[in-house]
Amino acid sequence: MASLLRDDVRVTCLVRDREKVGPGRAYWNPETDELDPRELEGFDAVVHLAGAGIADGRWTKARKRVLLESRVRSTALLAHAIASCQSKPGVLVSASGVGFYGNQPDTAVDEQSLKGDGFLADVCAQWEAATTPASDAGVRVARARFGLVMSLEGGALPKMLRPIRAGVGGHLGTGKQFVPWVTLRDAVSALRFAIADPTLAGAVNVVAPEPCTNREMTLKIATACGRRTLMPVPAFALRAALGEMADELLLSGANVRPRVLERAGFRFDDPRLEDALSELLQGATVA
Repeated sequence: MASLLRDDVRVTCLVRDREKVGPGRAYWNPETDELDPRELEGFDAVVHLAGAGIADGRWTKARKRVLLESRVRSTALLAHAIASCQSKPGVLVSASGVGFYGNQPDTAVDEQSLKGDGFLADVCAQWEAATTPASDAGVRVARARFGLVMSLEGGALPKMLRPIRAGVGGHLGTGKQFVPWVTLRDAVSALRFAIADPTLAGAVNVVAPEPCTNREMTLKIATACGRRTLMPVPAFALRAALGEMADELLLSGANVRPRVLERAGFRFDDPRLEDALSELLQGATVA
């Protein structure tokens, strides 16, 4: 949002607290299916990024239900509201994830590749399918499949930095699993590109063009921090601590390529992980 506001773009945020409704803020509640379609009338674009944190807790049955419903229900609510508008938004850009591809270690995958197996793949497929009412109503829909977003403002990078800076960090399991990544700067630029480019519809992989395994990423982070990597974290220890989440989120991955963005002419500011880390970590501290 900050990127759009800097360019004097009028932005309205959907909030779940009625007391916060006012200029630039409109009410919705996905848990109770509350959203007045009139709040979306006449907008150029709707961007939907909401969803419970995928790594914020062990994947119990209850947590998995929250992860699924927070994505599917909110997306369906938005898509139906957009379809009901008289003056429909020009595009819906809705988040998804590279978890769609499951564990595919042996070949590069792009937006034409088939869905993989596993909980995350199923969540992503249902998440994307929930946008159908908007596309059926003639609205362009871009489904942004995000990789690991590299930022010091939150997410995985600060968690990876702490043990490495403490001198106890190592790769996870074999370290051979791919970790599709993208800097926050490029992720924001890709979203704005998807809003502006009328040819972008369907799946859009929002990942950097340089493939990277967990072992390579760990080494490059350590090098950027002036540290050495130590013993790997055994897969059995991760499974014991995190259960199913360890296998799907940390010990598997796919070599995901951003074919749609590249063919559309998108220019990455941060295509190389070494350069991105050098800039991110220059003078930075992590609590």
